[in-house]
Amino acid sequence: MAADRMTTPQSSRQSSSLSSSPMSTRMQSLQVDSVQRWMEDLRHMTEVECMCVLQAKPIGVEEDAQQGELIVAAGVGAGDHVARNNLQTLLRRALVVSTELGKMFQRLEKGRWQRVHSTAVRANCHVRSLVHEYSAARSTPPEMQKYEKSLLEKCMELTNITERCLHTDDEFFLKSMREAIHEILTDVSDSFSNMIDMALANEIRVLIKQIDSSDNIHTIGSAISNLLSLTQDGPQLCSIIAKEGAVVALFKICRQDRFRDLYAHALRTVASICCVEEGINQLDKVDGILCLADILTDESSVEAARAEAAAVVAQITSPHHTSTQHLGSFLESMHDIVTALIKLCETASCGEVFLLASAALANITFFDSMACEILLQLNAIKILLQACRDRQRVDTPYSKDQVVTILANLSVLEQCASEVLQEQGVERLLLLLGEKPSSSSPSEGAACERVQQKAAVTLARLSRDPDVAQTAIQLKAVPRLIELCRSPTERNNSDSVLVACLAALRRLAVGCPDSIEAADHQQLIKPRLVDSFLLCSNMEESFV
Repeated sequence: MAADRMTTPQSSRQSSSLSSSPMSTRMQSLQVDSVQRWMEDLRHMTEVECMCVLQAKPIGVEEDAQQGELIVAAGVGAGDHVARNNLQTLLRRALVVSTELGKMFQRLEKGRWQRVHSTAVRANCHVRSLVHEYSAARSTPPEMQKYEKSLLEKCMELTNITERCLHTDDEFFLKSMREAIHEILTDVSDSFSNMIDMALANEIRVLIKQIDSSDNIHTIGSAISNLLSLTQDGPQLCSIIAKEGAVVALFKICRQDRFRDLYAHALRTVASICCVEEGINQLDKVDGILCLADILTDESSVEAARAEAAAVVAQITSPHHTSTQHLGSFLESMHDIVTALIKLCETASCGEVFLLASAALANITFFDSMACEILLQLNAIKILLQACRDRQRVDTPYSKDQVVTILANLSVLEQCASEVLQEQGVERLLLLLGEKPSSSSPSEGAACERVQQKAAVTLARLSRDPDVAQTAIQLKAVPRLIELCRSPTERNNSDSVLVACLAALRRLAVGCPDSIEAADHQQLIKPRLVDSFLLCSNMEESFV
């Protein structure tokens, strides 16, 4: 852990002076044995002091660059290692400071003044170490220097004011101090957050400059790897990365044949950045959709590059995005993109490639009915149902979720029913109704629920066709749907699966009423849907 939070000898000395200054003040103001007071303070401050000394010492690290080891020690290698070290150190130290500030808020609310002060001292030490480390590693922009100076002053003020609260039991005074400390602590948190954002933006600009200006594939690849790593730290960092122009730089790489080996890596990073609106807006400005279409339709593009292009398409067409401005340019290339994606589903060499291509298709079918018509023309139902029989391509509930989503959206078209029958699609839907998780993973359980729900929805829609309804009844769809309605464990206690199964059951009952027994008809078909739902969901258990 010491290596994770490197501190220079200079900051170590400053931390020592910081801890000794309050000591002398207390000696003057309190008639308490100095050694006893020192022992009490030492219990809270030893960790910080040890950290400052130990972090200045170099430690051994493995020199296997291929495994991407982060060098977080006093001596750092060249170029990409320096950038990687700066970013990782910055993020880790920022997390430490944020944790300490969070503890201060909690302890302040509880009035634990000794803990509040010791935490303030630790936070002060960490902030000073971080500021001096960063200044030593990178020239600090003038705008950021103002934040640093203000932040250090506020940290010192926080340390001094919390110390004053140790020397009194006056409740009125402590109450007024609590409000003042809370205000200062809020300012410190805001200032620290702004400073870290500026520092990260500065580091990101360095990486983007490497991508923009370098001709060396290794250097560019390393910079892209660092950007990709940063995108995993959440939407806030993705927003900063997008605002600094990373999407523009990455698409510049994807438009140059000499960097073909970097396409997949660059596109994976683009997909991660496009989880935020700023990333999608940048993609739209540089005509990124045209570039994606070119890569997807280029037969000379390797499968990995086309798969990552599909991932970007899946990301930007996600129903979770509130902005749809970029979809206008997408519609212009939709036919080419849909054609390339269904072909990628057909030829996918592994489950991951199929998942990315099918996820993109699933999203596309949600926002434009023309995509569904294109897919029918391209024999998509046959391709997708055949893929379901191939465990090399469809090997998880997540892949099945994408397939059944596409089928559900295609099933609104009348001509879909005959193709589903021709490819034994009803049998496949009944198998999907039995989907169960193979582990206790919550995400896998949720995926299985979605598969069951959408399979029931698809069956209900297709059963408007008498031939589909008759086939479903012959394949014993009704007993399975009744089982899902009556047994919460079979549907993983999912209300959405229950509603979908009730709807499918009622659709089948319209065409073939004799297929359902009287008792089931009385409880699951005859009442209003909401009454059957309440009966099957066993509402009395919900109020226990």
